[in-house]
Amino acid sequence: HVHFGELWQQQVLLGIQTLAAVLFTVGYQTRVMSILSWYMYTSLILRNTWLYFILDRYFYYLLFLAMFLPLDERWSAAARGQKPKARPLVVNPATIGLKLLVFWIYLDAGGGKYLDPLQGWSYNAEPLPALDTYTRHTVGAQYLYGILGPAGLRLMTPLVVYIELLAAPMAFYASFTGNASLLKFAIGMICQLHVGISIALRNSVLLSYVACTAWFVFLPVGWEGAASAKKRSVAARQKLGLFVSALLVGGMAVANIWFETIGTDCTTGSLRKIWSTLLQNRWNVFIGAEEYVTWEIAPGRLADGSIVDVWGRSDEVLWSMPGSGAPCTSTSRPGRWRSFPYLAELEGEDAEALWGYLCKQWDSENDVDHNPGRKLLRYNFFMLQSDVLPNMGFSPTRKRLVHSYQCVDEANAKADVFDRDSGEGDDGDHSTHSVLATDDSGDDEQNSTFDGIPDL
Repeated sequence: HVHFGELWQQQVLLGIQTLAAVLFTVGYQTRVMSILSWYMYTSLILRNTWLYFILDRYFYYLLFLAMFLPLDERWSAAARGQKPKARPLVVNPATIGLKLLVFWIYLDAGGGKYLDPLQGWSYNAEPLPALDTYTRHTVGAQYLYGILGPAGLRLMTPLVVYIELLAAPMAFYASFTGNASLLKFAIGMICQLHVGISIALRNSVLLSYVACTAWFVFLPVGWEGAASAKKRSVAARQKLGLFVSALLVGGMAVANIWFETIGTDCTTGSLRKIWSTLLQNRWNVFIGAEEYVTWEIAPGRLADGSIVDVWGRSDEVLWSMPGSGAPCTSTSRPGRWRSFPYLAELEGEDAEALWGYLCKQWDSENDVDHNPGRKLLRYNFFMLQSDVLPNMGFSPTRKRLVHSYQCVDEANAKADVFDRDSGEGDDGDHSTHSVLATDDSGDDEQNSTFDGIPDL
């Protein structure tokens, strides 16, 4: 993905990755497709490590372990028409690694919340418990807030922590003792938690459901009969496969521990280093209560003098907080656009590529070759912030100018607009020029909109 940088080349790679994912899902050449899927996904996330999210971490580790799991023995194209193998229990390095990964994910996530210095996930959290600050920004979250109220959310806040901390140990204990009811209860509680997250937080649906799938490694319960099960002979090829999987899965685990403890050349803050992406295995997200929400706008001036919101791709600039559906501490653009505002400190060619892309995107989407007046001249990128207050309240909005960017030379752009609209050359009547693109001394209302709201 790094080597092939053209758009069409990326589209071809995406097509290959999608095809491999579909074949992997239906169980056709599952082992080969799992290896190809993991390789392609790893290649994709390494193309731009700035855009590496916790969802990618889930896919990265689950696809890695999937290469060593017998995923094609049930409900797959490979198993169609074949008699299922009579082995209710599968134990190999990948199943052990996956269960330990699940244990570590929720120990890290729940432990981070439990040890939060500000105690945002405790019942006595002040001024607001964490759930009260998170369940505000989608329609589902607002219904949940209305049903439970502040008192109910305060009561449920520490419950989330204990579910995360106790679900995995409970699943291990239930698996060992053969208690199917307890195991299903543990999996049901954690899946309910993730369903709630998918309803209450935007951009979290896929993450929540992928997290649920990892828990099915505990099913079905069968450990209690392992001691009395008939011993099977293991072929030399199977022994070699177990050795290779143990070496690779164990090597990944050791590398994770090394990275988090004694690794000095690479840190989690150094996203440009390859090991930070390949070996990072931390899951401590949503640690504290949200003190404020953030969103972004980018008022920009077009060649015809109008002011638009480049970030929102809208002809209207709105400084107020977005309505339902806007994520907490995130941008109004979904998906990987959420990383964009956090790259503001980039310099040189990186900064030019980052900020210049918004100009290219606007011009492309507005077909400026045929609509020269819609050409973007410049824009200001603002980050807006509002404190979270009790009873679904928010403080007045504050703004911070993150970056100002000049897309093109305004004089040349305005002249180009005049030439196309008038059909004349440089000797034509340039009186139209001031109408097609106002300068900084133009319309006071437009300039006040561009300057934005005052700092609070």
